[in-house]
Amino acid sequence: MDYKTAVKRIGRGEIAPIYVCYGGETYLIQELISRLTDKLVEPEHRAFAVTRYDLAETPVESVIEEAETLPFMVPRKLVVASNALFLTGAKESNKVEHRLEKLSEYMKSPVDYSVLIFTVDAEKLDERKKIVKSLKEADVLVPCTMLSADELTQWVTQEAKRRGFEFAPGVVDRLILYTGTSLQALTKEVEKCALFAGQGGTLTADDLEQLVSRTTEQNIFQLIEHIVQMQMDPAFTMLSELLRRKEEPIKIVMLVARQFRIMFQVKDLMSQGYSQQQIASQIGLHPYGVKIAAGQANRFDLKRLGSILQQLADLDFQMKSGRIDKVLGLELFLLRLAS
Repeated sequence: MDYKTAVKRIGRGEIAPIYVCYGGETYLIQELISRLTDKLVEPEHRAFAVTRYDLAETPVESVIEEAETLPFMVPRKLVVASNALFLTGAKESNKVEHRLEKLSEYMKSPVDYSVLIFTVDAEKLDERKKIVKSLKEADVLVPCTMLSADELTQWVTQEAKRRGFEFAPGVVDRLILYTGTSLQALTKEVEKCALFAGQGGTLTADDLEQLVSRTTEQNIFQLIEHIVQMQMDPAFTMLSELLRRKEEPIKIVMLVARQFRIMFQVKDLMSQGYSQQQIASQIGLHPYGVKIAAGQANRFDLKRLGSILQQLADLDFQMKSGRIDKVLGLELFLLRLAS
């Protein structure tokens, strides 16, 4: 089952005896565990009802034994077992041996008073393994992978709605640009925005500028956005601000070159028929980053992007060899782009 299906079923009270949560988005894994905990266990009972194990240190048969043990002072309990690397193709470095036949036996007749949750930080499970095939047939695998660009925007919008406020048009995208694609970081910023906007309020772009602090990388990304839009006055203002903060010009050039390289790769792959999701996987970038880079790259052809990358490489060499003043070199680069 996919993540959304799992959440809907939990909301309806349709609880599976076993869940296997895997994928790189650990926030979604923890969110699913929280939902199960809230649904099954009263807050005052959690010390007795929720047990956690690390499978790098504990054999899976001990976890099964815990699941089969009657709960103490509570009607149902959760058993959470992390680092289930035996479900992947990864080589386990620990010396713990897991008797997977015990898990196979348990799957045939799970107890009704325990919910067993396995988690593993891996994008894929090894479907060649018998135990993984059995878990897949039982429909208990829940992939918690990175959200697509549209899903990420939708997720932030829903988080705001859940907290009783909304974002003005265009502000969600700006929040993601400033904060990044980490759901954990976005959650914290949405909580901050909720306190500022108040119940039933609307958070504007000006409000966001006051609330969200940006990293050097995000400020440079904003500089690149000004460059791409050919908004040279804001670009020079942003550059002056970065230099005032003592940011190293060579680092600025490196990060600008990185974004233009991504734009080049995205445009090239899209011309070959790749989807944004496929490109994200191909170049190891979040789908939202691919969406932004695709929009930026629309203003250039591949030849122009290649020329800009060459200019940046030349500028980097001149800066490092002392052939040009670093600040002057950056300013000349911006002026050449504008022309």
